[in-house]
Amino acid sequence: MKQDKKYLSTGEIIIYKSASGPKLEVHLKKETVWLSLDQIANLFGRDKSVISRHIKNVFGEKELDKKAVVANFATTAADGKIYKVEYYNLDVIISVGYRVKSQQGVGFRIWATKTLKQHLIQGYTINEKRLFEEKEKLNKLQETIVFLQQKSRTKLLKGQEREIIDLLADYAKTLTILEQYDKSSLKELRDGKATFVLTYEKCQKIVSELRRELMAKNEAGDFFGNERGGAFEGIIKNLYQTFGGKQLYANLESKAAHLLYLIIKDHPFSDGNKRAAAFLFVYFLDANKYLFRKNGERKINDNALAALALLIAQSAPKEKDQMIALITQLLK
Repeated sequence: MKQDKKYLSTGEIIIYKSASGPKLEVHLKKETVWLSLDQIANLFGRDKSVISRHIKNVFGEKELDKKAVVANFATTAADGKIYKVEYYNLDVIISVGYRVKSQQGVGFRIWATKTLKQHLIQGYTINEKRLFEEKEKLNKLQETIVFLQQKSRTKLLKGQEREIIDLLADYAKTLTILEQYDKSSLKELRDGKATFVLTYEKCQKIVSELRRELMAKNEAGDFFGNERGGAFEGIIKNLYQTFGGKQLYANLESKAAHLLYLIIKDHPFSDGNKRAAAFLFVYFLDANKYLFRKNGERKINDNALAALALLIAQSAPKEKDQMIALITQLLK
């Protein structure tokens, strides 16, 4: 027996072909198989009127409920026009098979049962995997809610409660939690590609220019942006570090998140780490044309970015993964 697959609006179509029997396009939908009257007649090698009489008797004798085992599918005829045709499910096919006592029908029943079993097992496996993935997303959202609630109570973030709530709202929007379950409506979140390469020399110039602008407004002192050792250079170069021929931070979101996080947490400057980190973060996203959403809004506005910088500054090292995940999801 042979089996090929193609997909139509009527569900999955499986090609059935036995060594001695006919070749049929079998509809697979609603966890059963469906054949038209012509196909059932072809399957059992009987005249269509004979099969029609058997089906009428199946319903007349109340063996099966017609509403539960008959469906109308759109079918393209030989003339190219589309017609609604009655299809009968496996229960009807088996009932007719017992009445005509056809060996071909027995072979088909064995094949159909095996095919349905495989379909159900595979379908369960796929759905179980997707449910697990959705559960993981839900767990992440719950963890982030608790994380932000805890941080909003700290003294450093006093007065930033509104910004943190907005952060949480934006984060929640990026996760499709237990919705659009139908596979055809799920949309994949694609990772951004960092086409613009951030160099250490360019970053030095940016920080120097930022210092001049802030000092002109009396918002920074001489220590702003002064490098301590080679930490700043190490952070920038590590964004493009590779292992086994692959970059450690493979996508744009990951690079941007680590840029913001590491400058704030590693303190490569004597002063101004949070402001320098935020400025470089925005510059990097903008240079990669990734700063704005399609509707023109900033993915992370100034207030949200300030809250993020404070969150990172007072977070514990063990919370790094949580912070990186929060930033990357906000950017997707």
